[in-house]
Amino acid sequence: MTAYAVGHLRPGQADEEVLTYIERIQATLDPFGGRFIVHGAVVEVLEGPWPGTVVVIEFPGMTEARAWYDSPAYQDILPLRTRHIPGEVILVEGVGPGYDAARTAARMRSDAASR
Repeated sequence: MTAYAVGHLRPGQADEEVLTYIERIQATLDPFGGRFIVHGAVVEVLEGPWPGTVVVIEFPGMTEARAWYDSPAYQDILPLRTRHIPGEVILVEGVGPGYDAARTAARMRSDAASR
């Protein structure tokens, strides 16, 4: 199942190290089938505070996403960003084809009723 690395990056300084990080990140993604879905876009905030921007990277699955993040190649360049741009990064699995939120709600109702 497809997985995503999602980063909420706070405003920071895009200095020489950050630019080097951006130049080198794709090479760390390629061995794991990673590709940018969202990168450098302006966000339209609809609810709550959201300082900064968002990055979304798609992977074939959680195994590949974890392997990318833990890879020596990515860990080598990660400090180039984290020293200058704070933020949070999560890995999350997507939903499969035919996902139905109403079925999820029904399952949640059933679980709650059985407690």
